[in-house]
Amino acid sequence: MRAAENAWNSRRPEQVVLAYSEDARWRNRSEFFQGHEAIVTFLQRKWQRELDYRLCKELWGFDEAKIGVRFQYEWHDRSDQWYRAYGNEMWAFDERGLMVRREASINEIPIEESERRFRWPAPGPRPENHPGLNRNGL
Repeated sequence: MRAAENAWNSRRPEQVVLAYSEDARWRNRSEFFQGHEAIVTFLQRKWQRELDYRLCKELWGFDEAKIGVRFQYEWHDRSDQWYRAYGNEMWAFDERGLMVRREASINEIPIEESERRFRWPAPGPRPENHPGLNRNGL
């Protein structure tokens, strides 16, 4: 879980995509796409719009080849309006441990800069001593 969070917090699509099979299928909000090239293109577009992105993930549940994740992330737009996104993901893996399917449902709200929860240096991983969602009661 933490490795996935760290990869996303790097904001390097080429690093994130390594966890996925070549033909991985994604649903992100209302977008549907498939494959490494589409994932990289999506992430590049995302992080051009979502500035100073910081993500925190928590395990929700799992079985042999599927994981449920909940997360929050914060970002701001070019006008310096901050947002907090709340979401859930479902992940499915192949026999090699690569993710073959990612389905993300996400809602976001505008927040004031003073309401931010995630303030570590970005891009980069959440510091080990920074509490996650559960430890923060979120």
